[in-house]
Amino acid sequence: MKNRSRRNSGNPGRPAKPKVHRPAVKEIRLNKFIANAGICSRRDADLLIQEGKIKVNGRVIHAMGYKVLPKDRVTYQGKVLIGEKPVYVLLNKPKDYITTTDDPKQRKTVMQLVNKACDERIVPVGRLDRNTTGLLLLTNDGDLHKKLTHPSHEVKKIYHVQLDRPIHNRDFQTLLDGLELDDGPVALDSVEMVSQDSTELGLQLHSGRNRIVRRIFEYLGYEVIKLDRVVFAGLTKKDLPRGKWRKLTQREIIQLKHLSDLRTKT
Repeated sequence: MKNRSRRNSGNPGRPAKPKVHRPAVKEIRLNKFIANAGICSRRDADLLIQEGKIKVNGRVIHAMGYKVLPKDRVTYQGKVLIGEKPVYVLLNKPKDYITTTDDPKQRKTVMQLVNKACDERIVPVGRLDRNTTGLLLLTNDGDLHKKLTHPSHEVKKIYHVQLDRPIHNRDFQTLLDGLELDDGPVALDSVEMVSQDSTELGLQLHSGRNRIVRRIFEYLGYEVIKLDRVVFAGLTKKDLPRGKWRKLTQREIIQLKHLSDLRTKT
């Protein structure tokens, strides 16, 4: 009696397993990995690599353009870095929340409002003080974070300001002309009256100095009752209620990066 041929002679009695097509694992440049981890920008990451401060799988890396895999262990100052995918979250911040990732006094922070936005570790881009409301961007993109917060990039911001009393024509003209604070001159891009009783104004500026809008009006002798950031780097509050967040669209991300790249070249 003739033996029947077997299709899988190496494993008698079992059918051949179908081939599994696994997606190729993508390498990523080391400086981008470090920036994605939120340590610094890509340019600063290059400096860290050159100075021998970055290790990959226990080995110091000096080579520019070095690439790593997701499974590689990248460390800086003994800390393991997580090269996460870039995430961009826009929050309409309410009052009584402070802009920090951690508060030792256990006050409410903006991180509590976005704790379900993503698994990645995101941080605020700049800050809004406790009583200021409006747009706040959070991301783990270290490169973009640095560009949007560096004074040389002059990121446009628009604020809606409500004062404790009508602003005098003389003081309104001072806003248009510019003024000098303790830490230097301030030039507003534009100023508009937005209420008939002259207590509400719209201010456009690019300065990122601490409490700059409140300090401007303190200098002029007014108290800011309400301060709301309505535009940040071209992003608006449209369809974003107070206390809510959303992820940026791909188009918005491209526009942000294009804006920061233009500022870098100029």
